[in-house]
Amino acid sequence: MFWKDNVPYRIIGGDVHYFRVLPEQYWEDRLLRAKALGLNTIQTYVPWNLHEPQPGKWVFEGVADLESYLKLANEMGFIVMLRVGPYICAEWDFGGFPAWLLSVEPPLRLRSSDLAYLLLVERWWNYLLPKLVPLLYNNGGPIIMVQVENEYGSFGDDKKYLHHLVALARVHLGEDVILYTTDGGSRDTLDKGTVLRKDVFAAVDFSTGENPIPIFELQKKYNAPGRSPALSTEFYTGWLTHWDERIAKTDASSTAVALDTILSQNASVVLYMAHGGTNFGFFNGANTGQSAFDYKPDLTSYDYDAPIKEFGDVENPKFKALRAVIQKHSTGQLPPIPLNKGSRAYGQVKVKKIGSLFELLDFITEPTKVVKTHQPMPMEKLGQFYGFMLYVSEYPSKEFGRVLSIKQVKDRAQVFVACKSTKILHSPIYVGKIERWSSVDLHLPSLICPDNISILILVENMGRVNYGPFIYDRKGILSDVMLDGSPLYGWRIFPISFDGISNISNVNLIKQAPISRTLKKIIQNDSMSHLKLSKGPGVFEGHLSIDSSDEVKDTFISLKGWNKGVLFVNNFNIGRFWVSVGPQCTLYLPAPLLHYGENVVVILELEDPNPDLLLNFVDGPDFTCYAKSPKPNLI
Repeated sequence: MFWKDNVPYRIIGGDVHYFRVLPEQYWEDRLLRAKALGLNTIQTYVPWNLHEPQPGKWVFEGVADLESYLKLANEMGFIVMLRVGPYICAEWDFGGFPAWLLSVEPPLRLRSSDLAYLLLVERWWNYLLPKLVPLLYNNGGPIIMVQVENEYGSFGDDKKYLHHLVALARVHLGEDVILYTTDGGSRDTLDKGTVLRKDVFAAVDFSTGENPIPIFELQKKYNAPGRSPALSTEFYTGWLTHWDERIAKTDASSTAVALDTILSQNASVVLYMAHGGTNFGFFNGANTGQSAFDYKPDLTSYDYDAPIKEFGDVENPKFKALRAVIQKHSTGQLPPIPLNKGSRAYGQVKVKKIGSLFELLDFITEPTKVVKTHQPMPMEKLGQFYGFMLYVSEYPSKEFGRVLSIKQVKDRAQVFVACKSTKILHSPIYVGKIERWSSVDLHLPSLICPDNISILILVENMGRVNYGPFIYDRKGILSDVMLDGSPLYGWRIFPISFDGISNISNVNLIKQAPISRTLKKIIQNDSMSHLKLSKGPGVFEGHLSIDSSDEVKDTFISLKGWNKGVLFVNNFNIGRFWVSVGPQCTLYLPAPLLHYGENVVVILELEDPNPDLLLNFVDGPDFTCYAKSPKPNLI
C-alpha cells in the first residue's frame, strides 16, 4: 500500500474530468456522487488546448477554472492525482494538444525531444505548474500525485523526452509530490514508457477482467525495491463509442467482480471513468485503424457507461454493484447516496429556417479573415482550429461536365456548384460529399453558364485523432483539388465562426441579397432553373419557453428526423449530432444552461432537416439511432 500521514493508505479513486462537467453548479454534485460511490481520490487530466487555445493566451476561468475545481475537491475531502500531460489522450481533441501546434513550421515532432516542441511544452508548464504549488498536499492542498505524459510506452521510446519532463516538473513542484507514469501492463509498454528513477512511480493499466496478479508483479520490476504498491490508474468501468457503432455497454456484475479481484490483492485502483460527462462544443477526439483514413470520431456524449451517468444518475446497477464492492473493502460506512437531480420533458419545439449557410455567410465569417490563396490550405494555417471552413474557386463551363477528386480531405467535404454571372443570385446546387474514410470522385453537373462555374467546398473538422501514430492530424483540404486530373488553382477560404450564433435571427435576409455580400462577387446564377436544387447546410432557430425558475431542469434534445450538424442553446455549443448514422439520438442539455423565460435554440443542419421542423425535449438519453448496419463496438 501507499503511506499517507504515516499510516497505510489505499487509493480508491475515479476519473472525473472538470472540463466535461459544467463548473460551479455541477462540479460539486458529481464529486458528491463520487464520494457516495466510496472514492477517496479524484483523478483528472489537464487539457493544454483548453487552457492555451491561442499561443500565449491563457484561459483559467469557467469550465477551465482548474484551481477552483481542485480547491473544491480538497474541501470535499478528496486527494487528487493530476495528469498534466502535455499529451493526455482522453478521447479529447488532439489528445489535449492545442491545434495551433499544427501550424508551426517546420512541423513539430510531437511527444519527443524535438527542441521546438519542448520549448512550447516548457512555456505551457512554466505557466501551469506554479499554479499547482499552493495546491500540493504538503502545502495544504489535495494534489498528492502528478502524472507525466500518458501511456507513452504505447507511442514511443524517447527516454530523453521523458527525463526532460520529469526534470521540468521537479523544478516547479519540488521533491515532495509523487511523479508517476501510466502504461499498459506489458513488458514492452513498460520498457518504453517508464522512467527508471526512485522518485518516479510506474503505474499500470490493463483490460477489465484481466488477471491483475502477474501485471502487478511485473509493475514491481519498474519501481524501486519496496516502493511498488500495486496501482491500476485506469480500471475501465465502460468504454468509449464512435459514431456509426453500437453504444458501448459493459456488464455491471462482471465489472464488479473484476474490481473485487483487484481490491482483494490489497491493491489501489482508479476507476476510468467514475463519471464520464460530455464532449461539449468541438472537443471530441477520434481514433484510427491501420491507416489515417480509417477514421472514427467520438460521440458528443462521453457517458462511457460509467457508474455515474452523463447526467449524474446513480440509480443504476453498475453504481450499486461497484459501491457494494468498495463498501466490502472499506473500514467505515460509505456516505449516503444522493438523490438524482431529475430531468424534464419539455415537449416539442417548432423551429423555423433562418437561412442557408451561404445566405448567412456575412454573419458567420469575418471579412478580414477571408484569405486568397493559390492552393487550398489547412485550417490550422489560417487560425481556424475547430468547426468548418468554406473553400471557393471557379472553373470554365464545359458541355459534358467534369470529374472532381480530392485525395486528402479531413474530415468531411460537401461540394456545391453555381454559375458565376452578374444577374440573379441563387443558392448553389449540392453535388455530393467526399469523406476522409471513403474518398470518391464526384461528377459535377453540366451547367449552361455564360461565365465560369463557381465551386464551393464546405469542410467539417470532426475532431482530431487523440491516440496512436496518426495524431498529427491537420484539418481541411490537404491536397490539390483535381478537376479532370488537373489541379484547380485560385481559392478564397472562409473560416466559419459561430460566435453570437443565438443572435442570428436578427439578421434580416429580406433586406439583403438572396445570397450573402461576401459571396456576391463569387457566386451568381441566372441559368440554373432547369436543375433541381438539392439539400445543403441551413440554420434553424426555435425557442423553448420555461414558465418558472422551479421548472428549469436537465433535459435531452431528441434530434430524430434530423441528420447531421451542430446544436447551440443560448449561445452555448452543446455539440455535434449525427442521427443518420447514430447511435446518439439525443444531446444532454444541463439545467444551468437554461433559464426562466425564452431560451434560444439554434441548429446548423448540414443536410436535410426534420421534415416537420420539430425538436423534442425529452427526459432521458437515447442511443438507439442506428444506421442500417452499425459497426460493433470492439471493447
